[in-house]
Amino acid sequence: MLTGTIINTSTILAGSALGLLLKWLAGKCTVSGTLGGRLQDTIMKGVALCVLYIGISGALKGSNTLVAILSMATGAIIGEALDLDRRMLALGDWVQGKTARFIKGDASSVAEGFVTASLLFCVGAMAIVGALENGLTGNYDTLKAKAVLDGISSILFASSLGIGVAFSAIAVFLYQGAISLLAGFIAPWIGEAVQAEMTCVGSLLIAAISLNILGVTKIKVMNLVPACLMPILLCRIL
Repeated sequence: MLTGTIINTSTILAGSALGLLLKWLAGKCTVSGTLGGRLQDTIMKGVALCVLYIGISGALKGSNTLVAILSMATGAIIGEALDLDRRMLALGDWVQGKTARFIKGDASSVAEGFVTASLLFCVGAMAIVGALENGLTGNYDTLKAKAVLDGISSILFASSLGIGVAFSAIAVFLYQGAISLLAGFIAPWIGEAVQAEMTCVGSLLIAAISLNILGVTKIKVMNLVPACLMPILLCRIL
């Protein structure tokens, strides 16, 4: 029942490890500090543009603008009430303290990598459909395909955003695993229309992350994460 999710999380961990190795090797290269800093900044900007593309393309899959607006509004209220952004930074502090000898950088970079990768790997339709398929039928072909895509993506993001990307494997395991285990109960609630709107809302958050990386905005994306679940209720109400 969880075979596909286990494969998926394993490829994320493997890809993150390879990405961190590439990042470490890049740091050891005999390039001047100025050139090294410029190169890292350029890579980050390139990654941000890729994230923006993913966000825009996913957002276009939605068909009900009202659901997206209400999801963002209600999600923001819940996120601000729970102060998820502060809690995520606190988690970053904890991770930073526990792994200080291995992690270079501040806690916010850990949280940034975790949030960015978690959203990318969790909000897509493949995560929902694949987990439901695995839970209901035992077939995990969709999650195997997703595992390949996530593994490749994790190499890229870990090489630029750091070890926080590896911790997104925990979020993927809990998210997809819960869907697989509860597949029989939640399948009637998550039809194609709900999947499309969840993907739309989540993709808007991905676009917000890219704008943060580019320095255009300072959106507290984590406080908007509850919006991803709102279409489950709103699609039925509307």
